[in-house]
Amino acid sequence: MSDPPAKTGSAEHLSPGSITPSPAPELTTAADAPTTNPHILPASHWAQVPHPEETDDDDSAYGDDNASSTASLTASILEYRTVHGRTYHSERGNAQSWNPNDALHDESMDILHHVSTLMQDGKIYLAPLSDDIQRVLDVACGTGIWAIDFADLFPAAEVIGVDISPQQPQWIPPNLKFEVDDVTQPWTYEPNSFDYIHLRWLTGSVPDWYALYREVFKALKPGGYFEHKESSCLLLSDDGTVVEGSAIDQWGKVFTEAGKKFGHTFSVVEEGLQRKAMEAAGFEIIEERDMKTPLGPWPADENQKLIGQYNRLAIEQDVEGFLMYMWTMVMGWTREEIQVYAAHLRRELRSPNIHAYYPQKLVIGRKPEPAS
Repeated sequence: MSDPPAKTGSAEHLSPGSITPSPAPELTTAADAPTTNPHILPASHWAQVPHPEETDDDDSAYGDDNASSTASLTASILEYRTVHGRTYHSERGNAQSWNPNDALHDESMDILHHVSTLMQDGKIYLAPLSDDIQRVLDVACGTGIWAIDFADLFPAAEVIGVDISPQQPQWIPPNLKFEVDDVTQPWTYEPNSFDYIHLRWLTGSVPDWYALYREVFKALKPGGYFEHKESSCLLLSDDGTVVEGSAIDQWGKVFTEAGKKFGHTFSVVEEGLQRKAMEAAGFEIIEERDMKTPLGPWPADENQKLIGQYNRLAIEQDVEGFLMYMWTMVMGWTREEIQVYAAHLRRELRSPNIHAYYPQKLVIGRKPEPAS
């Protein structure tokens, strides 16, 4: 198997239809230690910010749509934790996923899967896989939608999806199975047993990325591919329309601070951890691609506009689900404070004058074959 040439993709350029900057607007954090970050507004700030009247400039297009490893599976896995009415995976093991596993959040994640596919020109993977691929692992598979789509594309392959939470459907392709496991613990998969391992969107959930990548490397066959797509938590703009102190601006800053307090970084993209951990594990990097993911239908390009519409829909319909665990349990916000902030965030996301996006990075590595 020959080595594909290394490629580095540059970030996509997003062009808004119009640019009109919007006006600018202290996180007392977890119960045990207030933040000293001067760029984070306190939770109480948002109750004091008035809600502006609806105007014709506001976009209402979506107003109405709106064993430690496998052997460890026991009945207690189904004993979900509940935080302010939202359910999360059981407390078995050491996993710490901050995303809820209920139906409302699952729907948001499935929409984000569609966003990811649109960003990749209809493809769900970018690694240079052969048609006769035999064994595939989807790490932290979530709702299982990626694994289901991949199993349909490769009916002769054995596909395994693994996640700490058993939230996947029961009606699945015959060549797919789901397992419940904490992927941040040592793996029990046979070494050199997978042709391809896929992972995405685990920012804020992994205490040691280098250890996780070592497990991936060990489980892959020589010549096998590892593809990891990760999102930044920072919501940015290239034209100054995401104003410091706005609700959109605060999203990433609060998550970044929460990650520091929690010990699970949300800055995987900014710190370049994908490339660093891949190289440290022994992978050959064959592709690195930076992407900008628009929030809202502001880009001029029609495909980017569609991506922005779906992306905004995914976030808008469950803002509280994305925030509830980290912002209450780690940063010390109340449920009511989150609801007030979420109302301001939704309002800003609907403004056509704010051209927000968040970065994503996709890195593909190959496990070297032994020298002949």
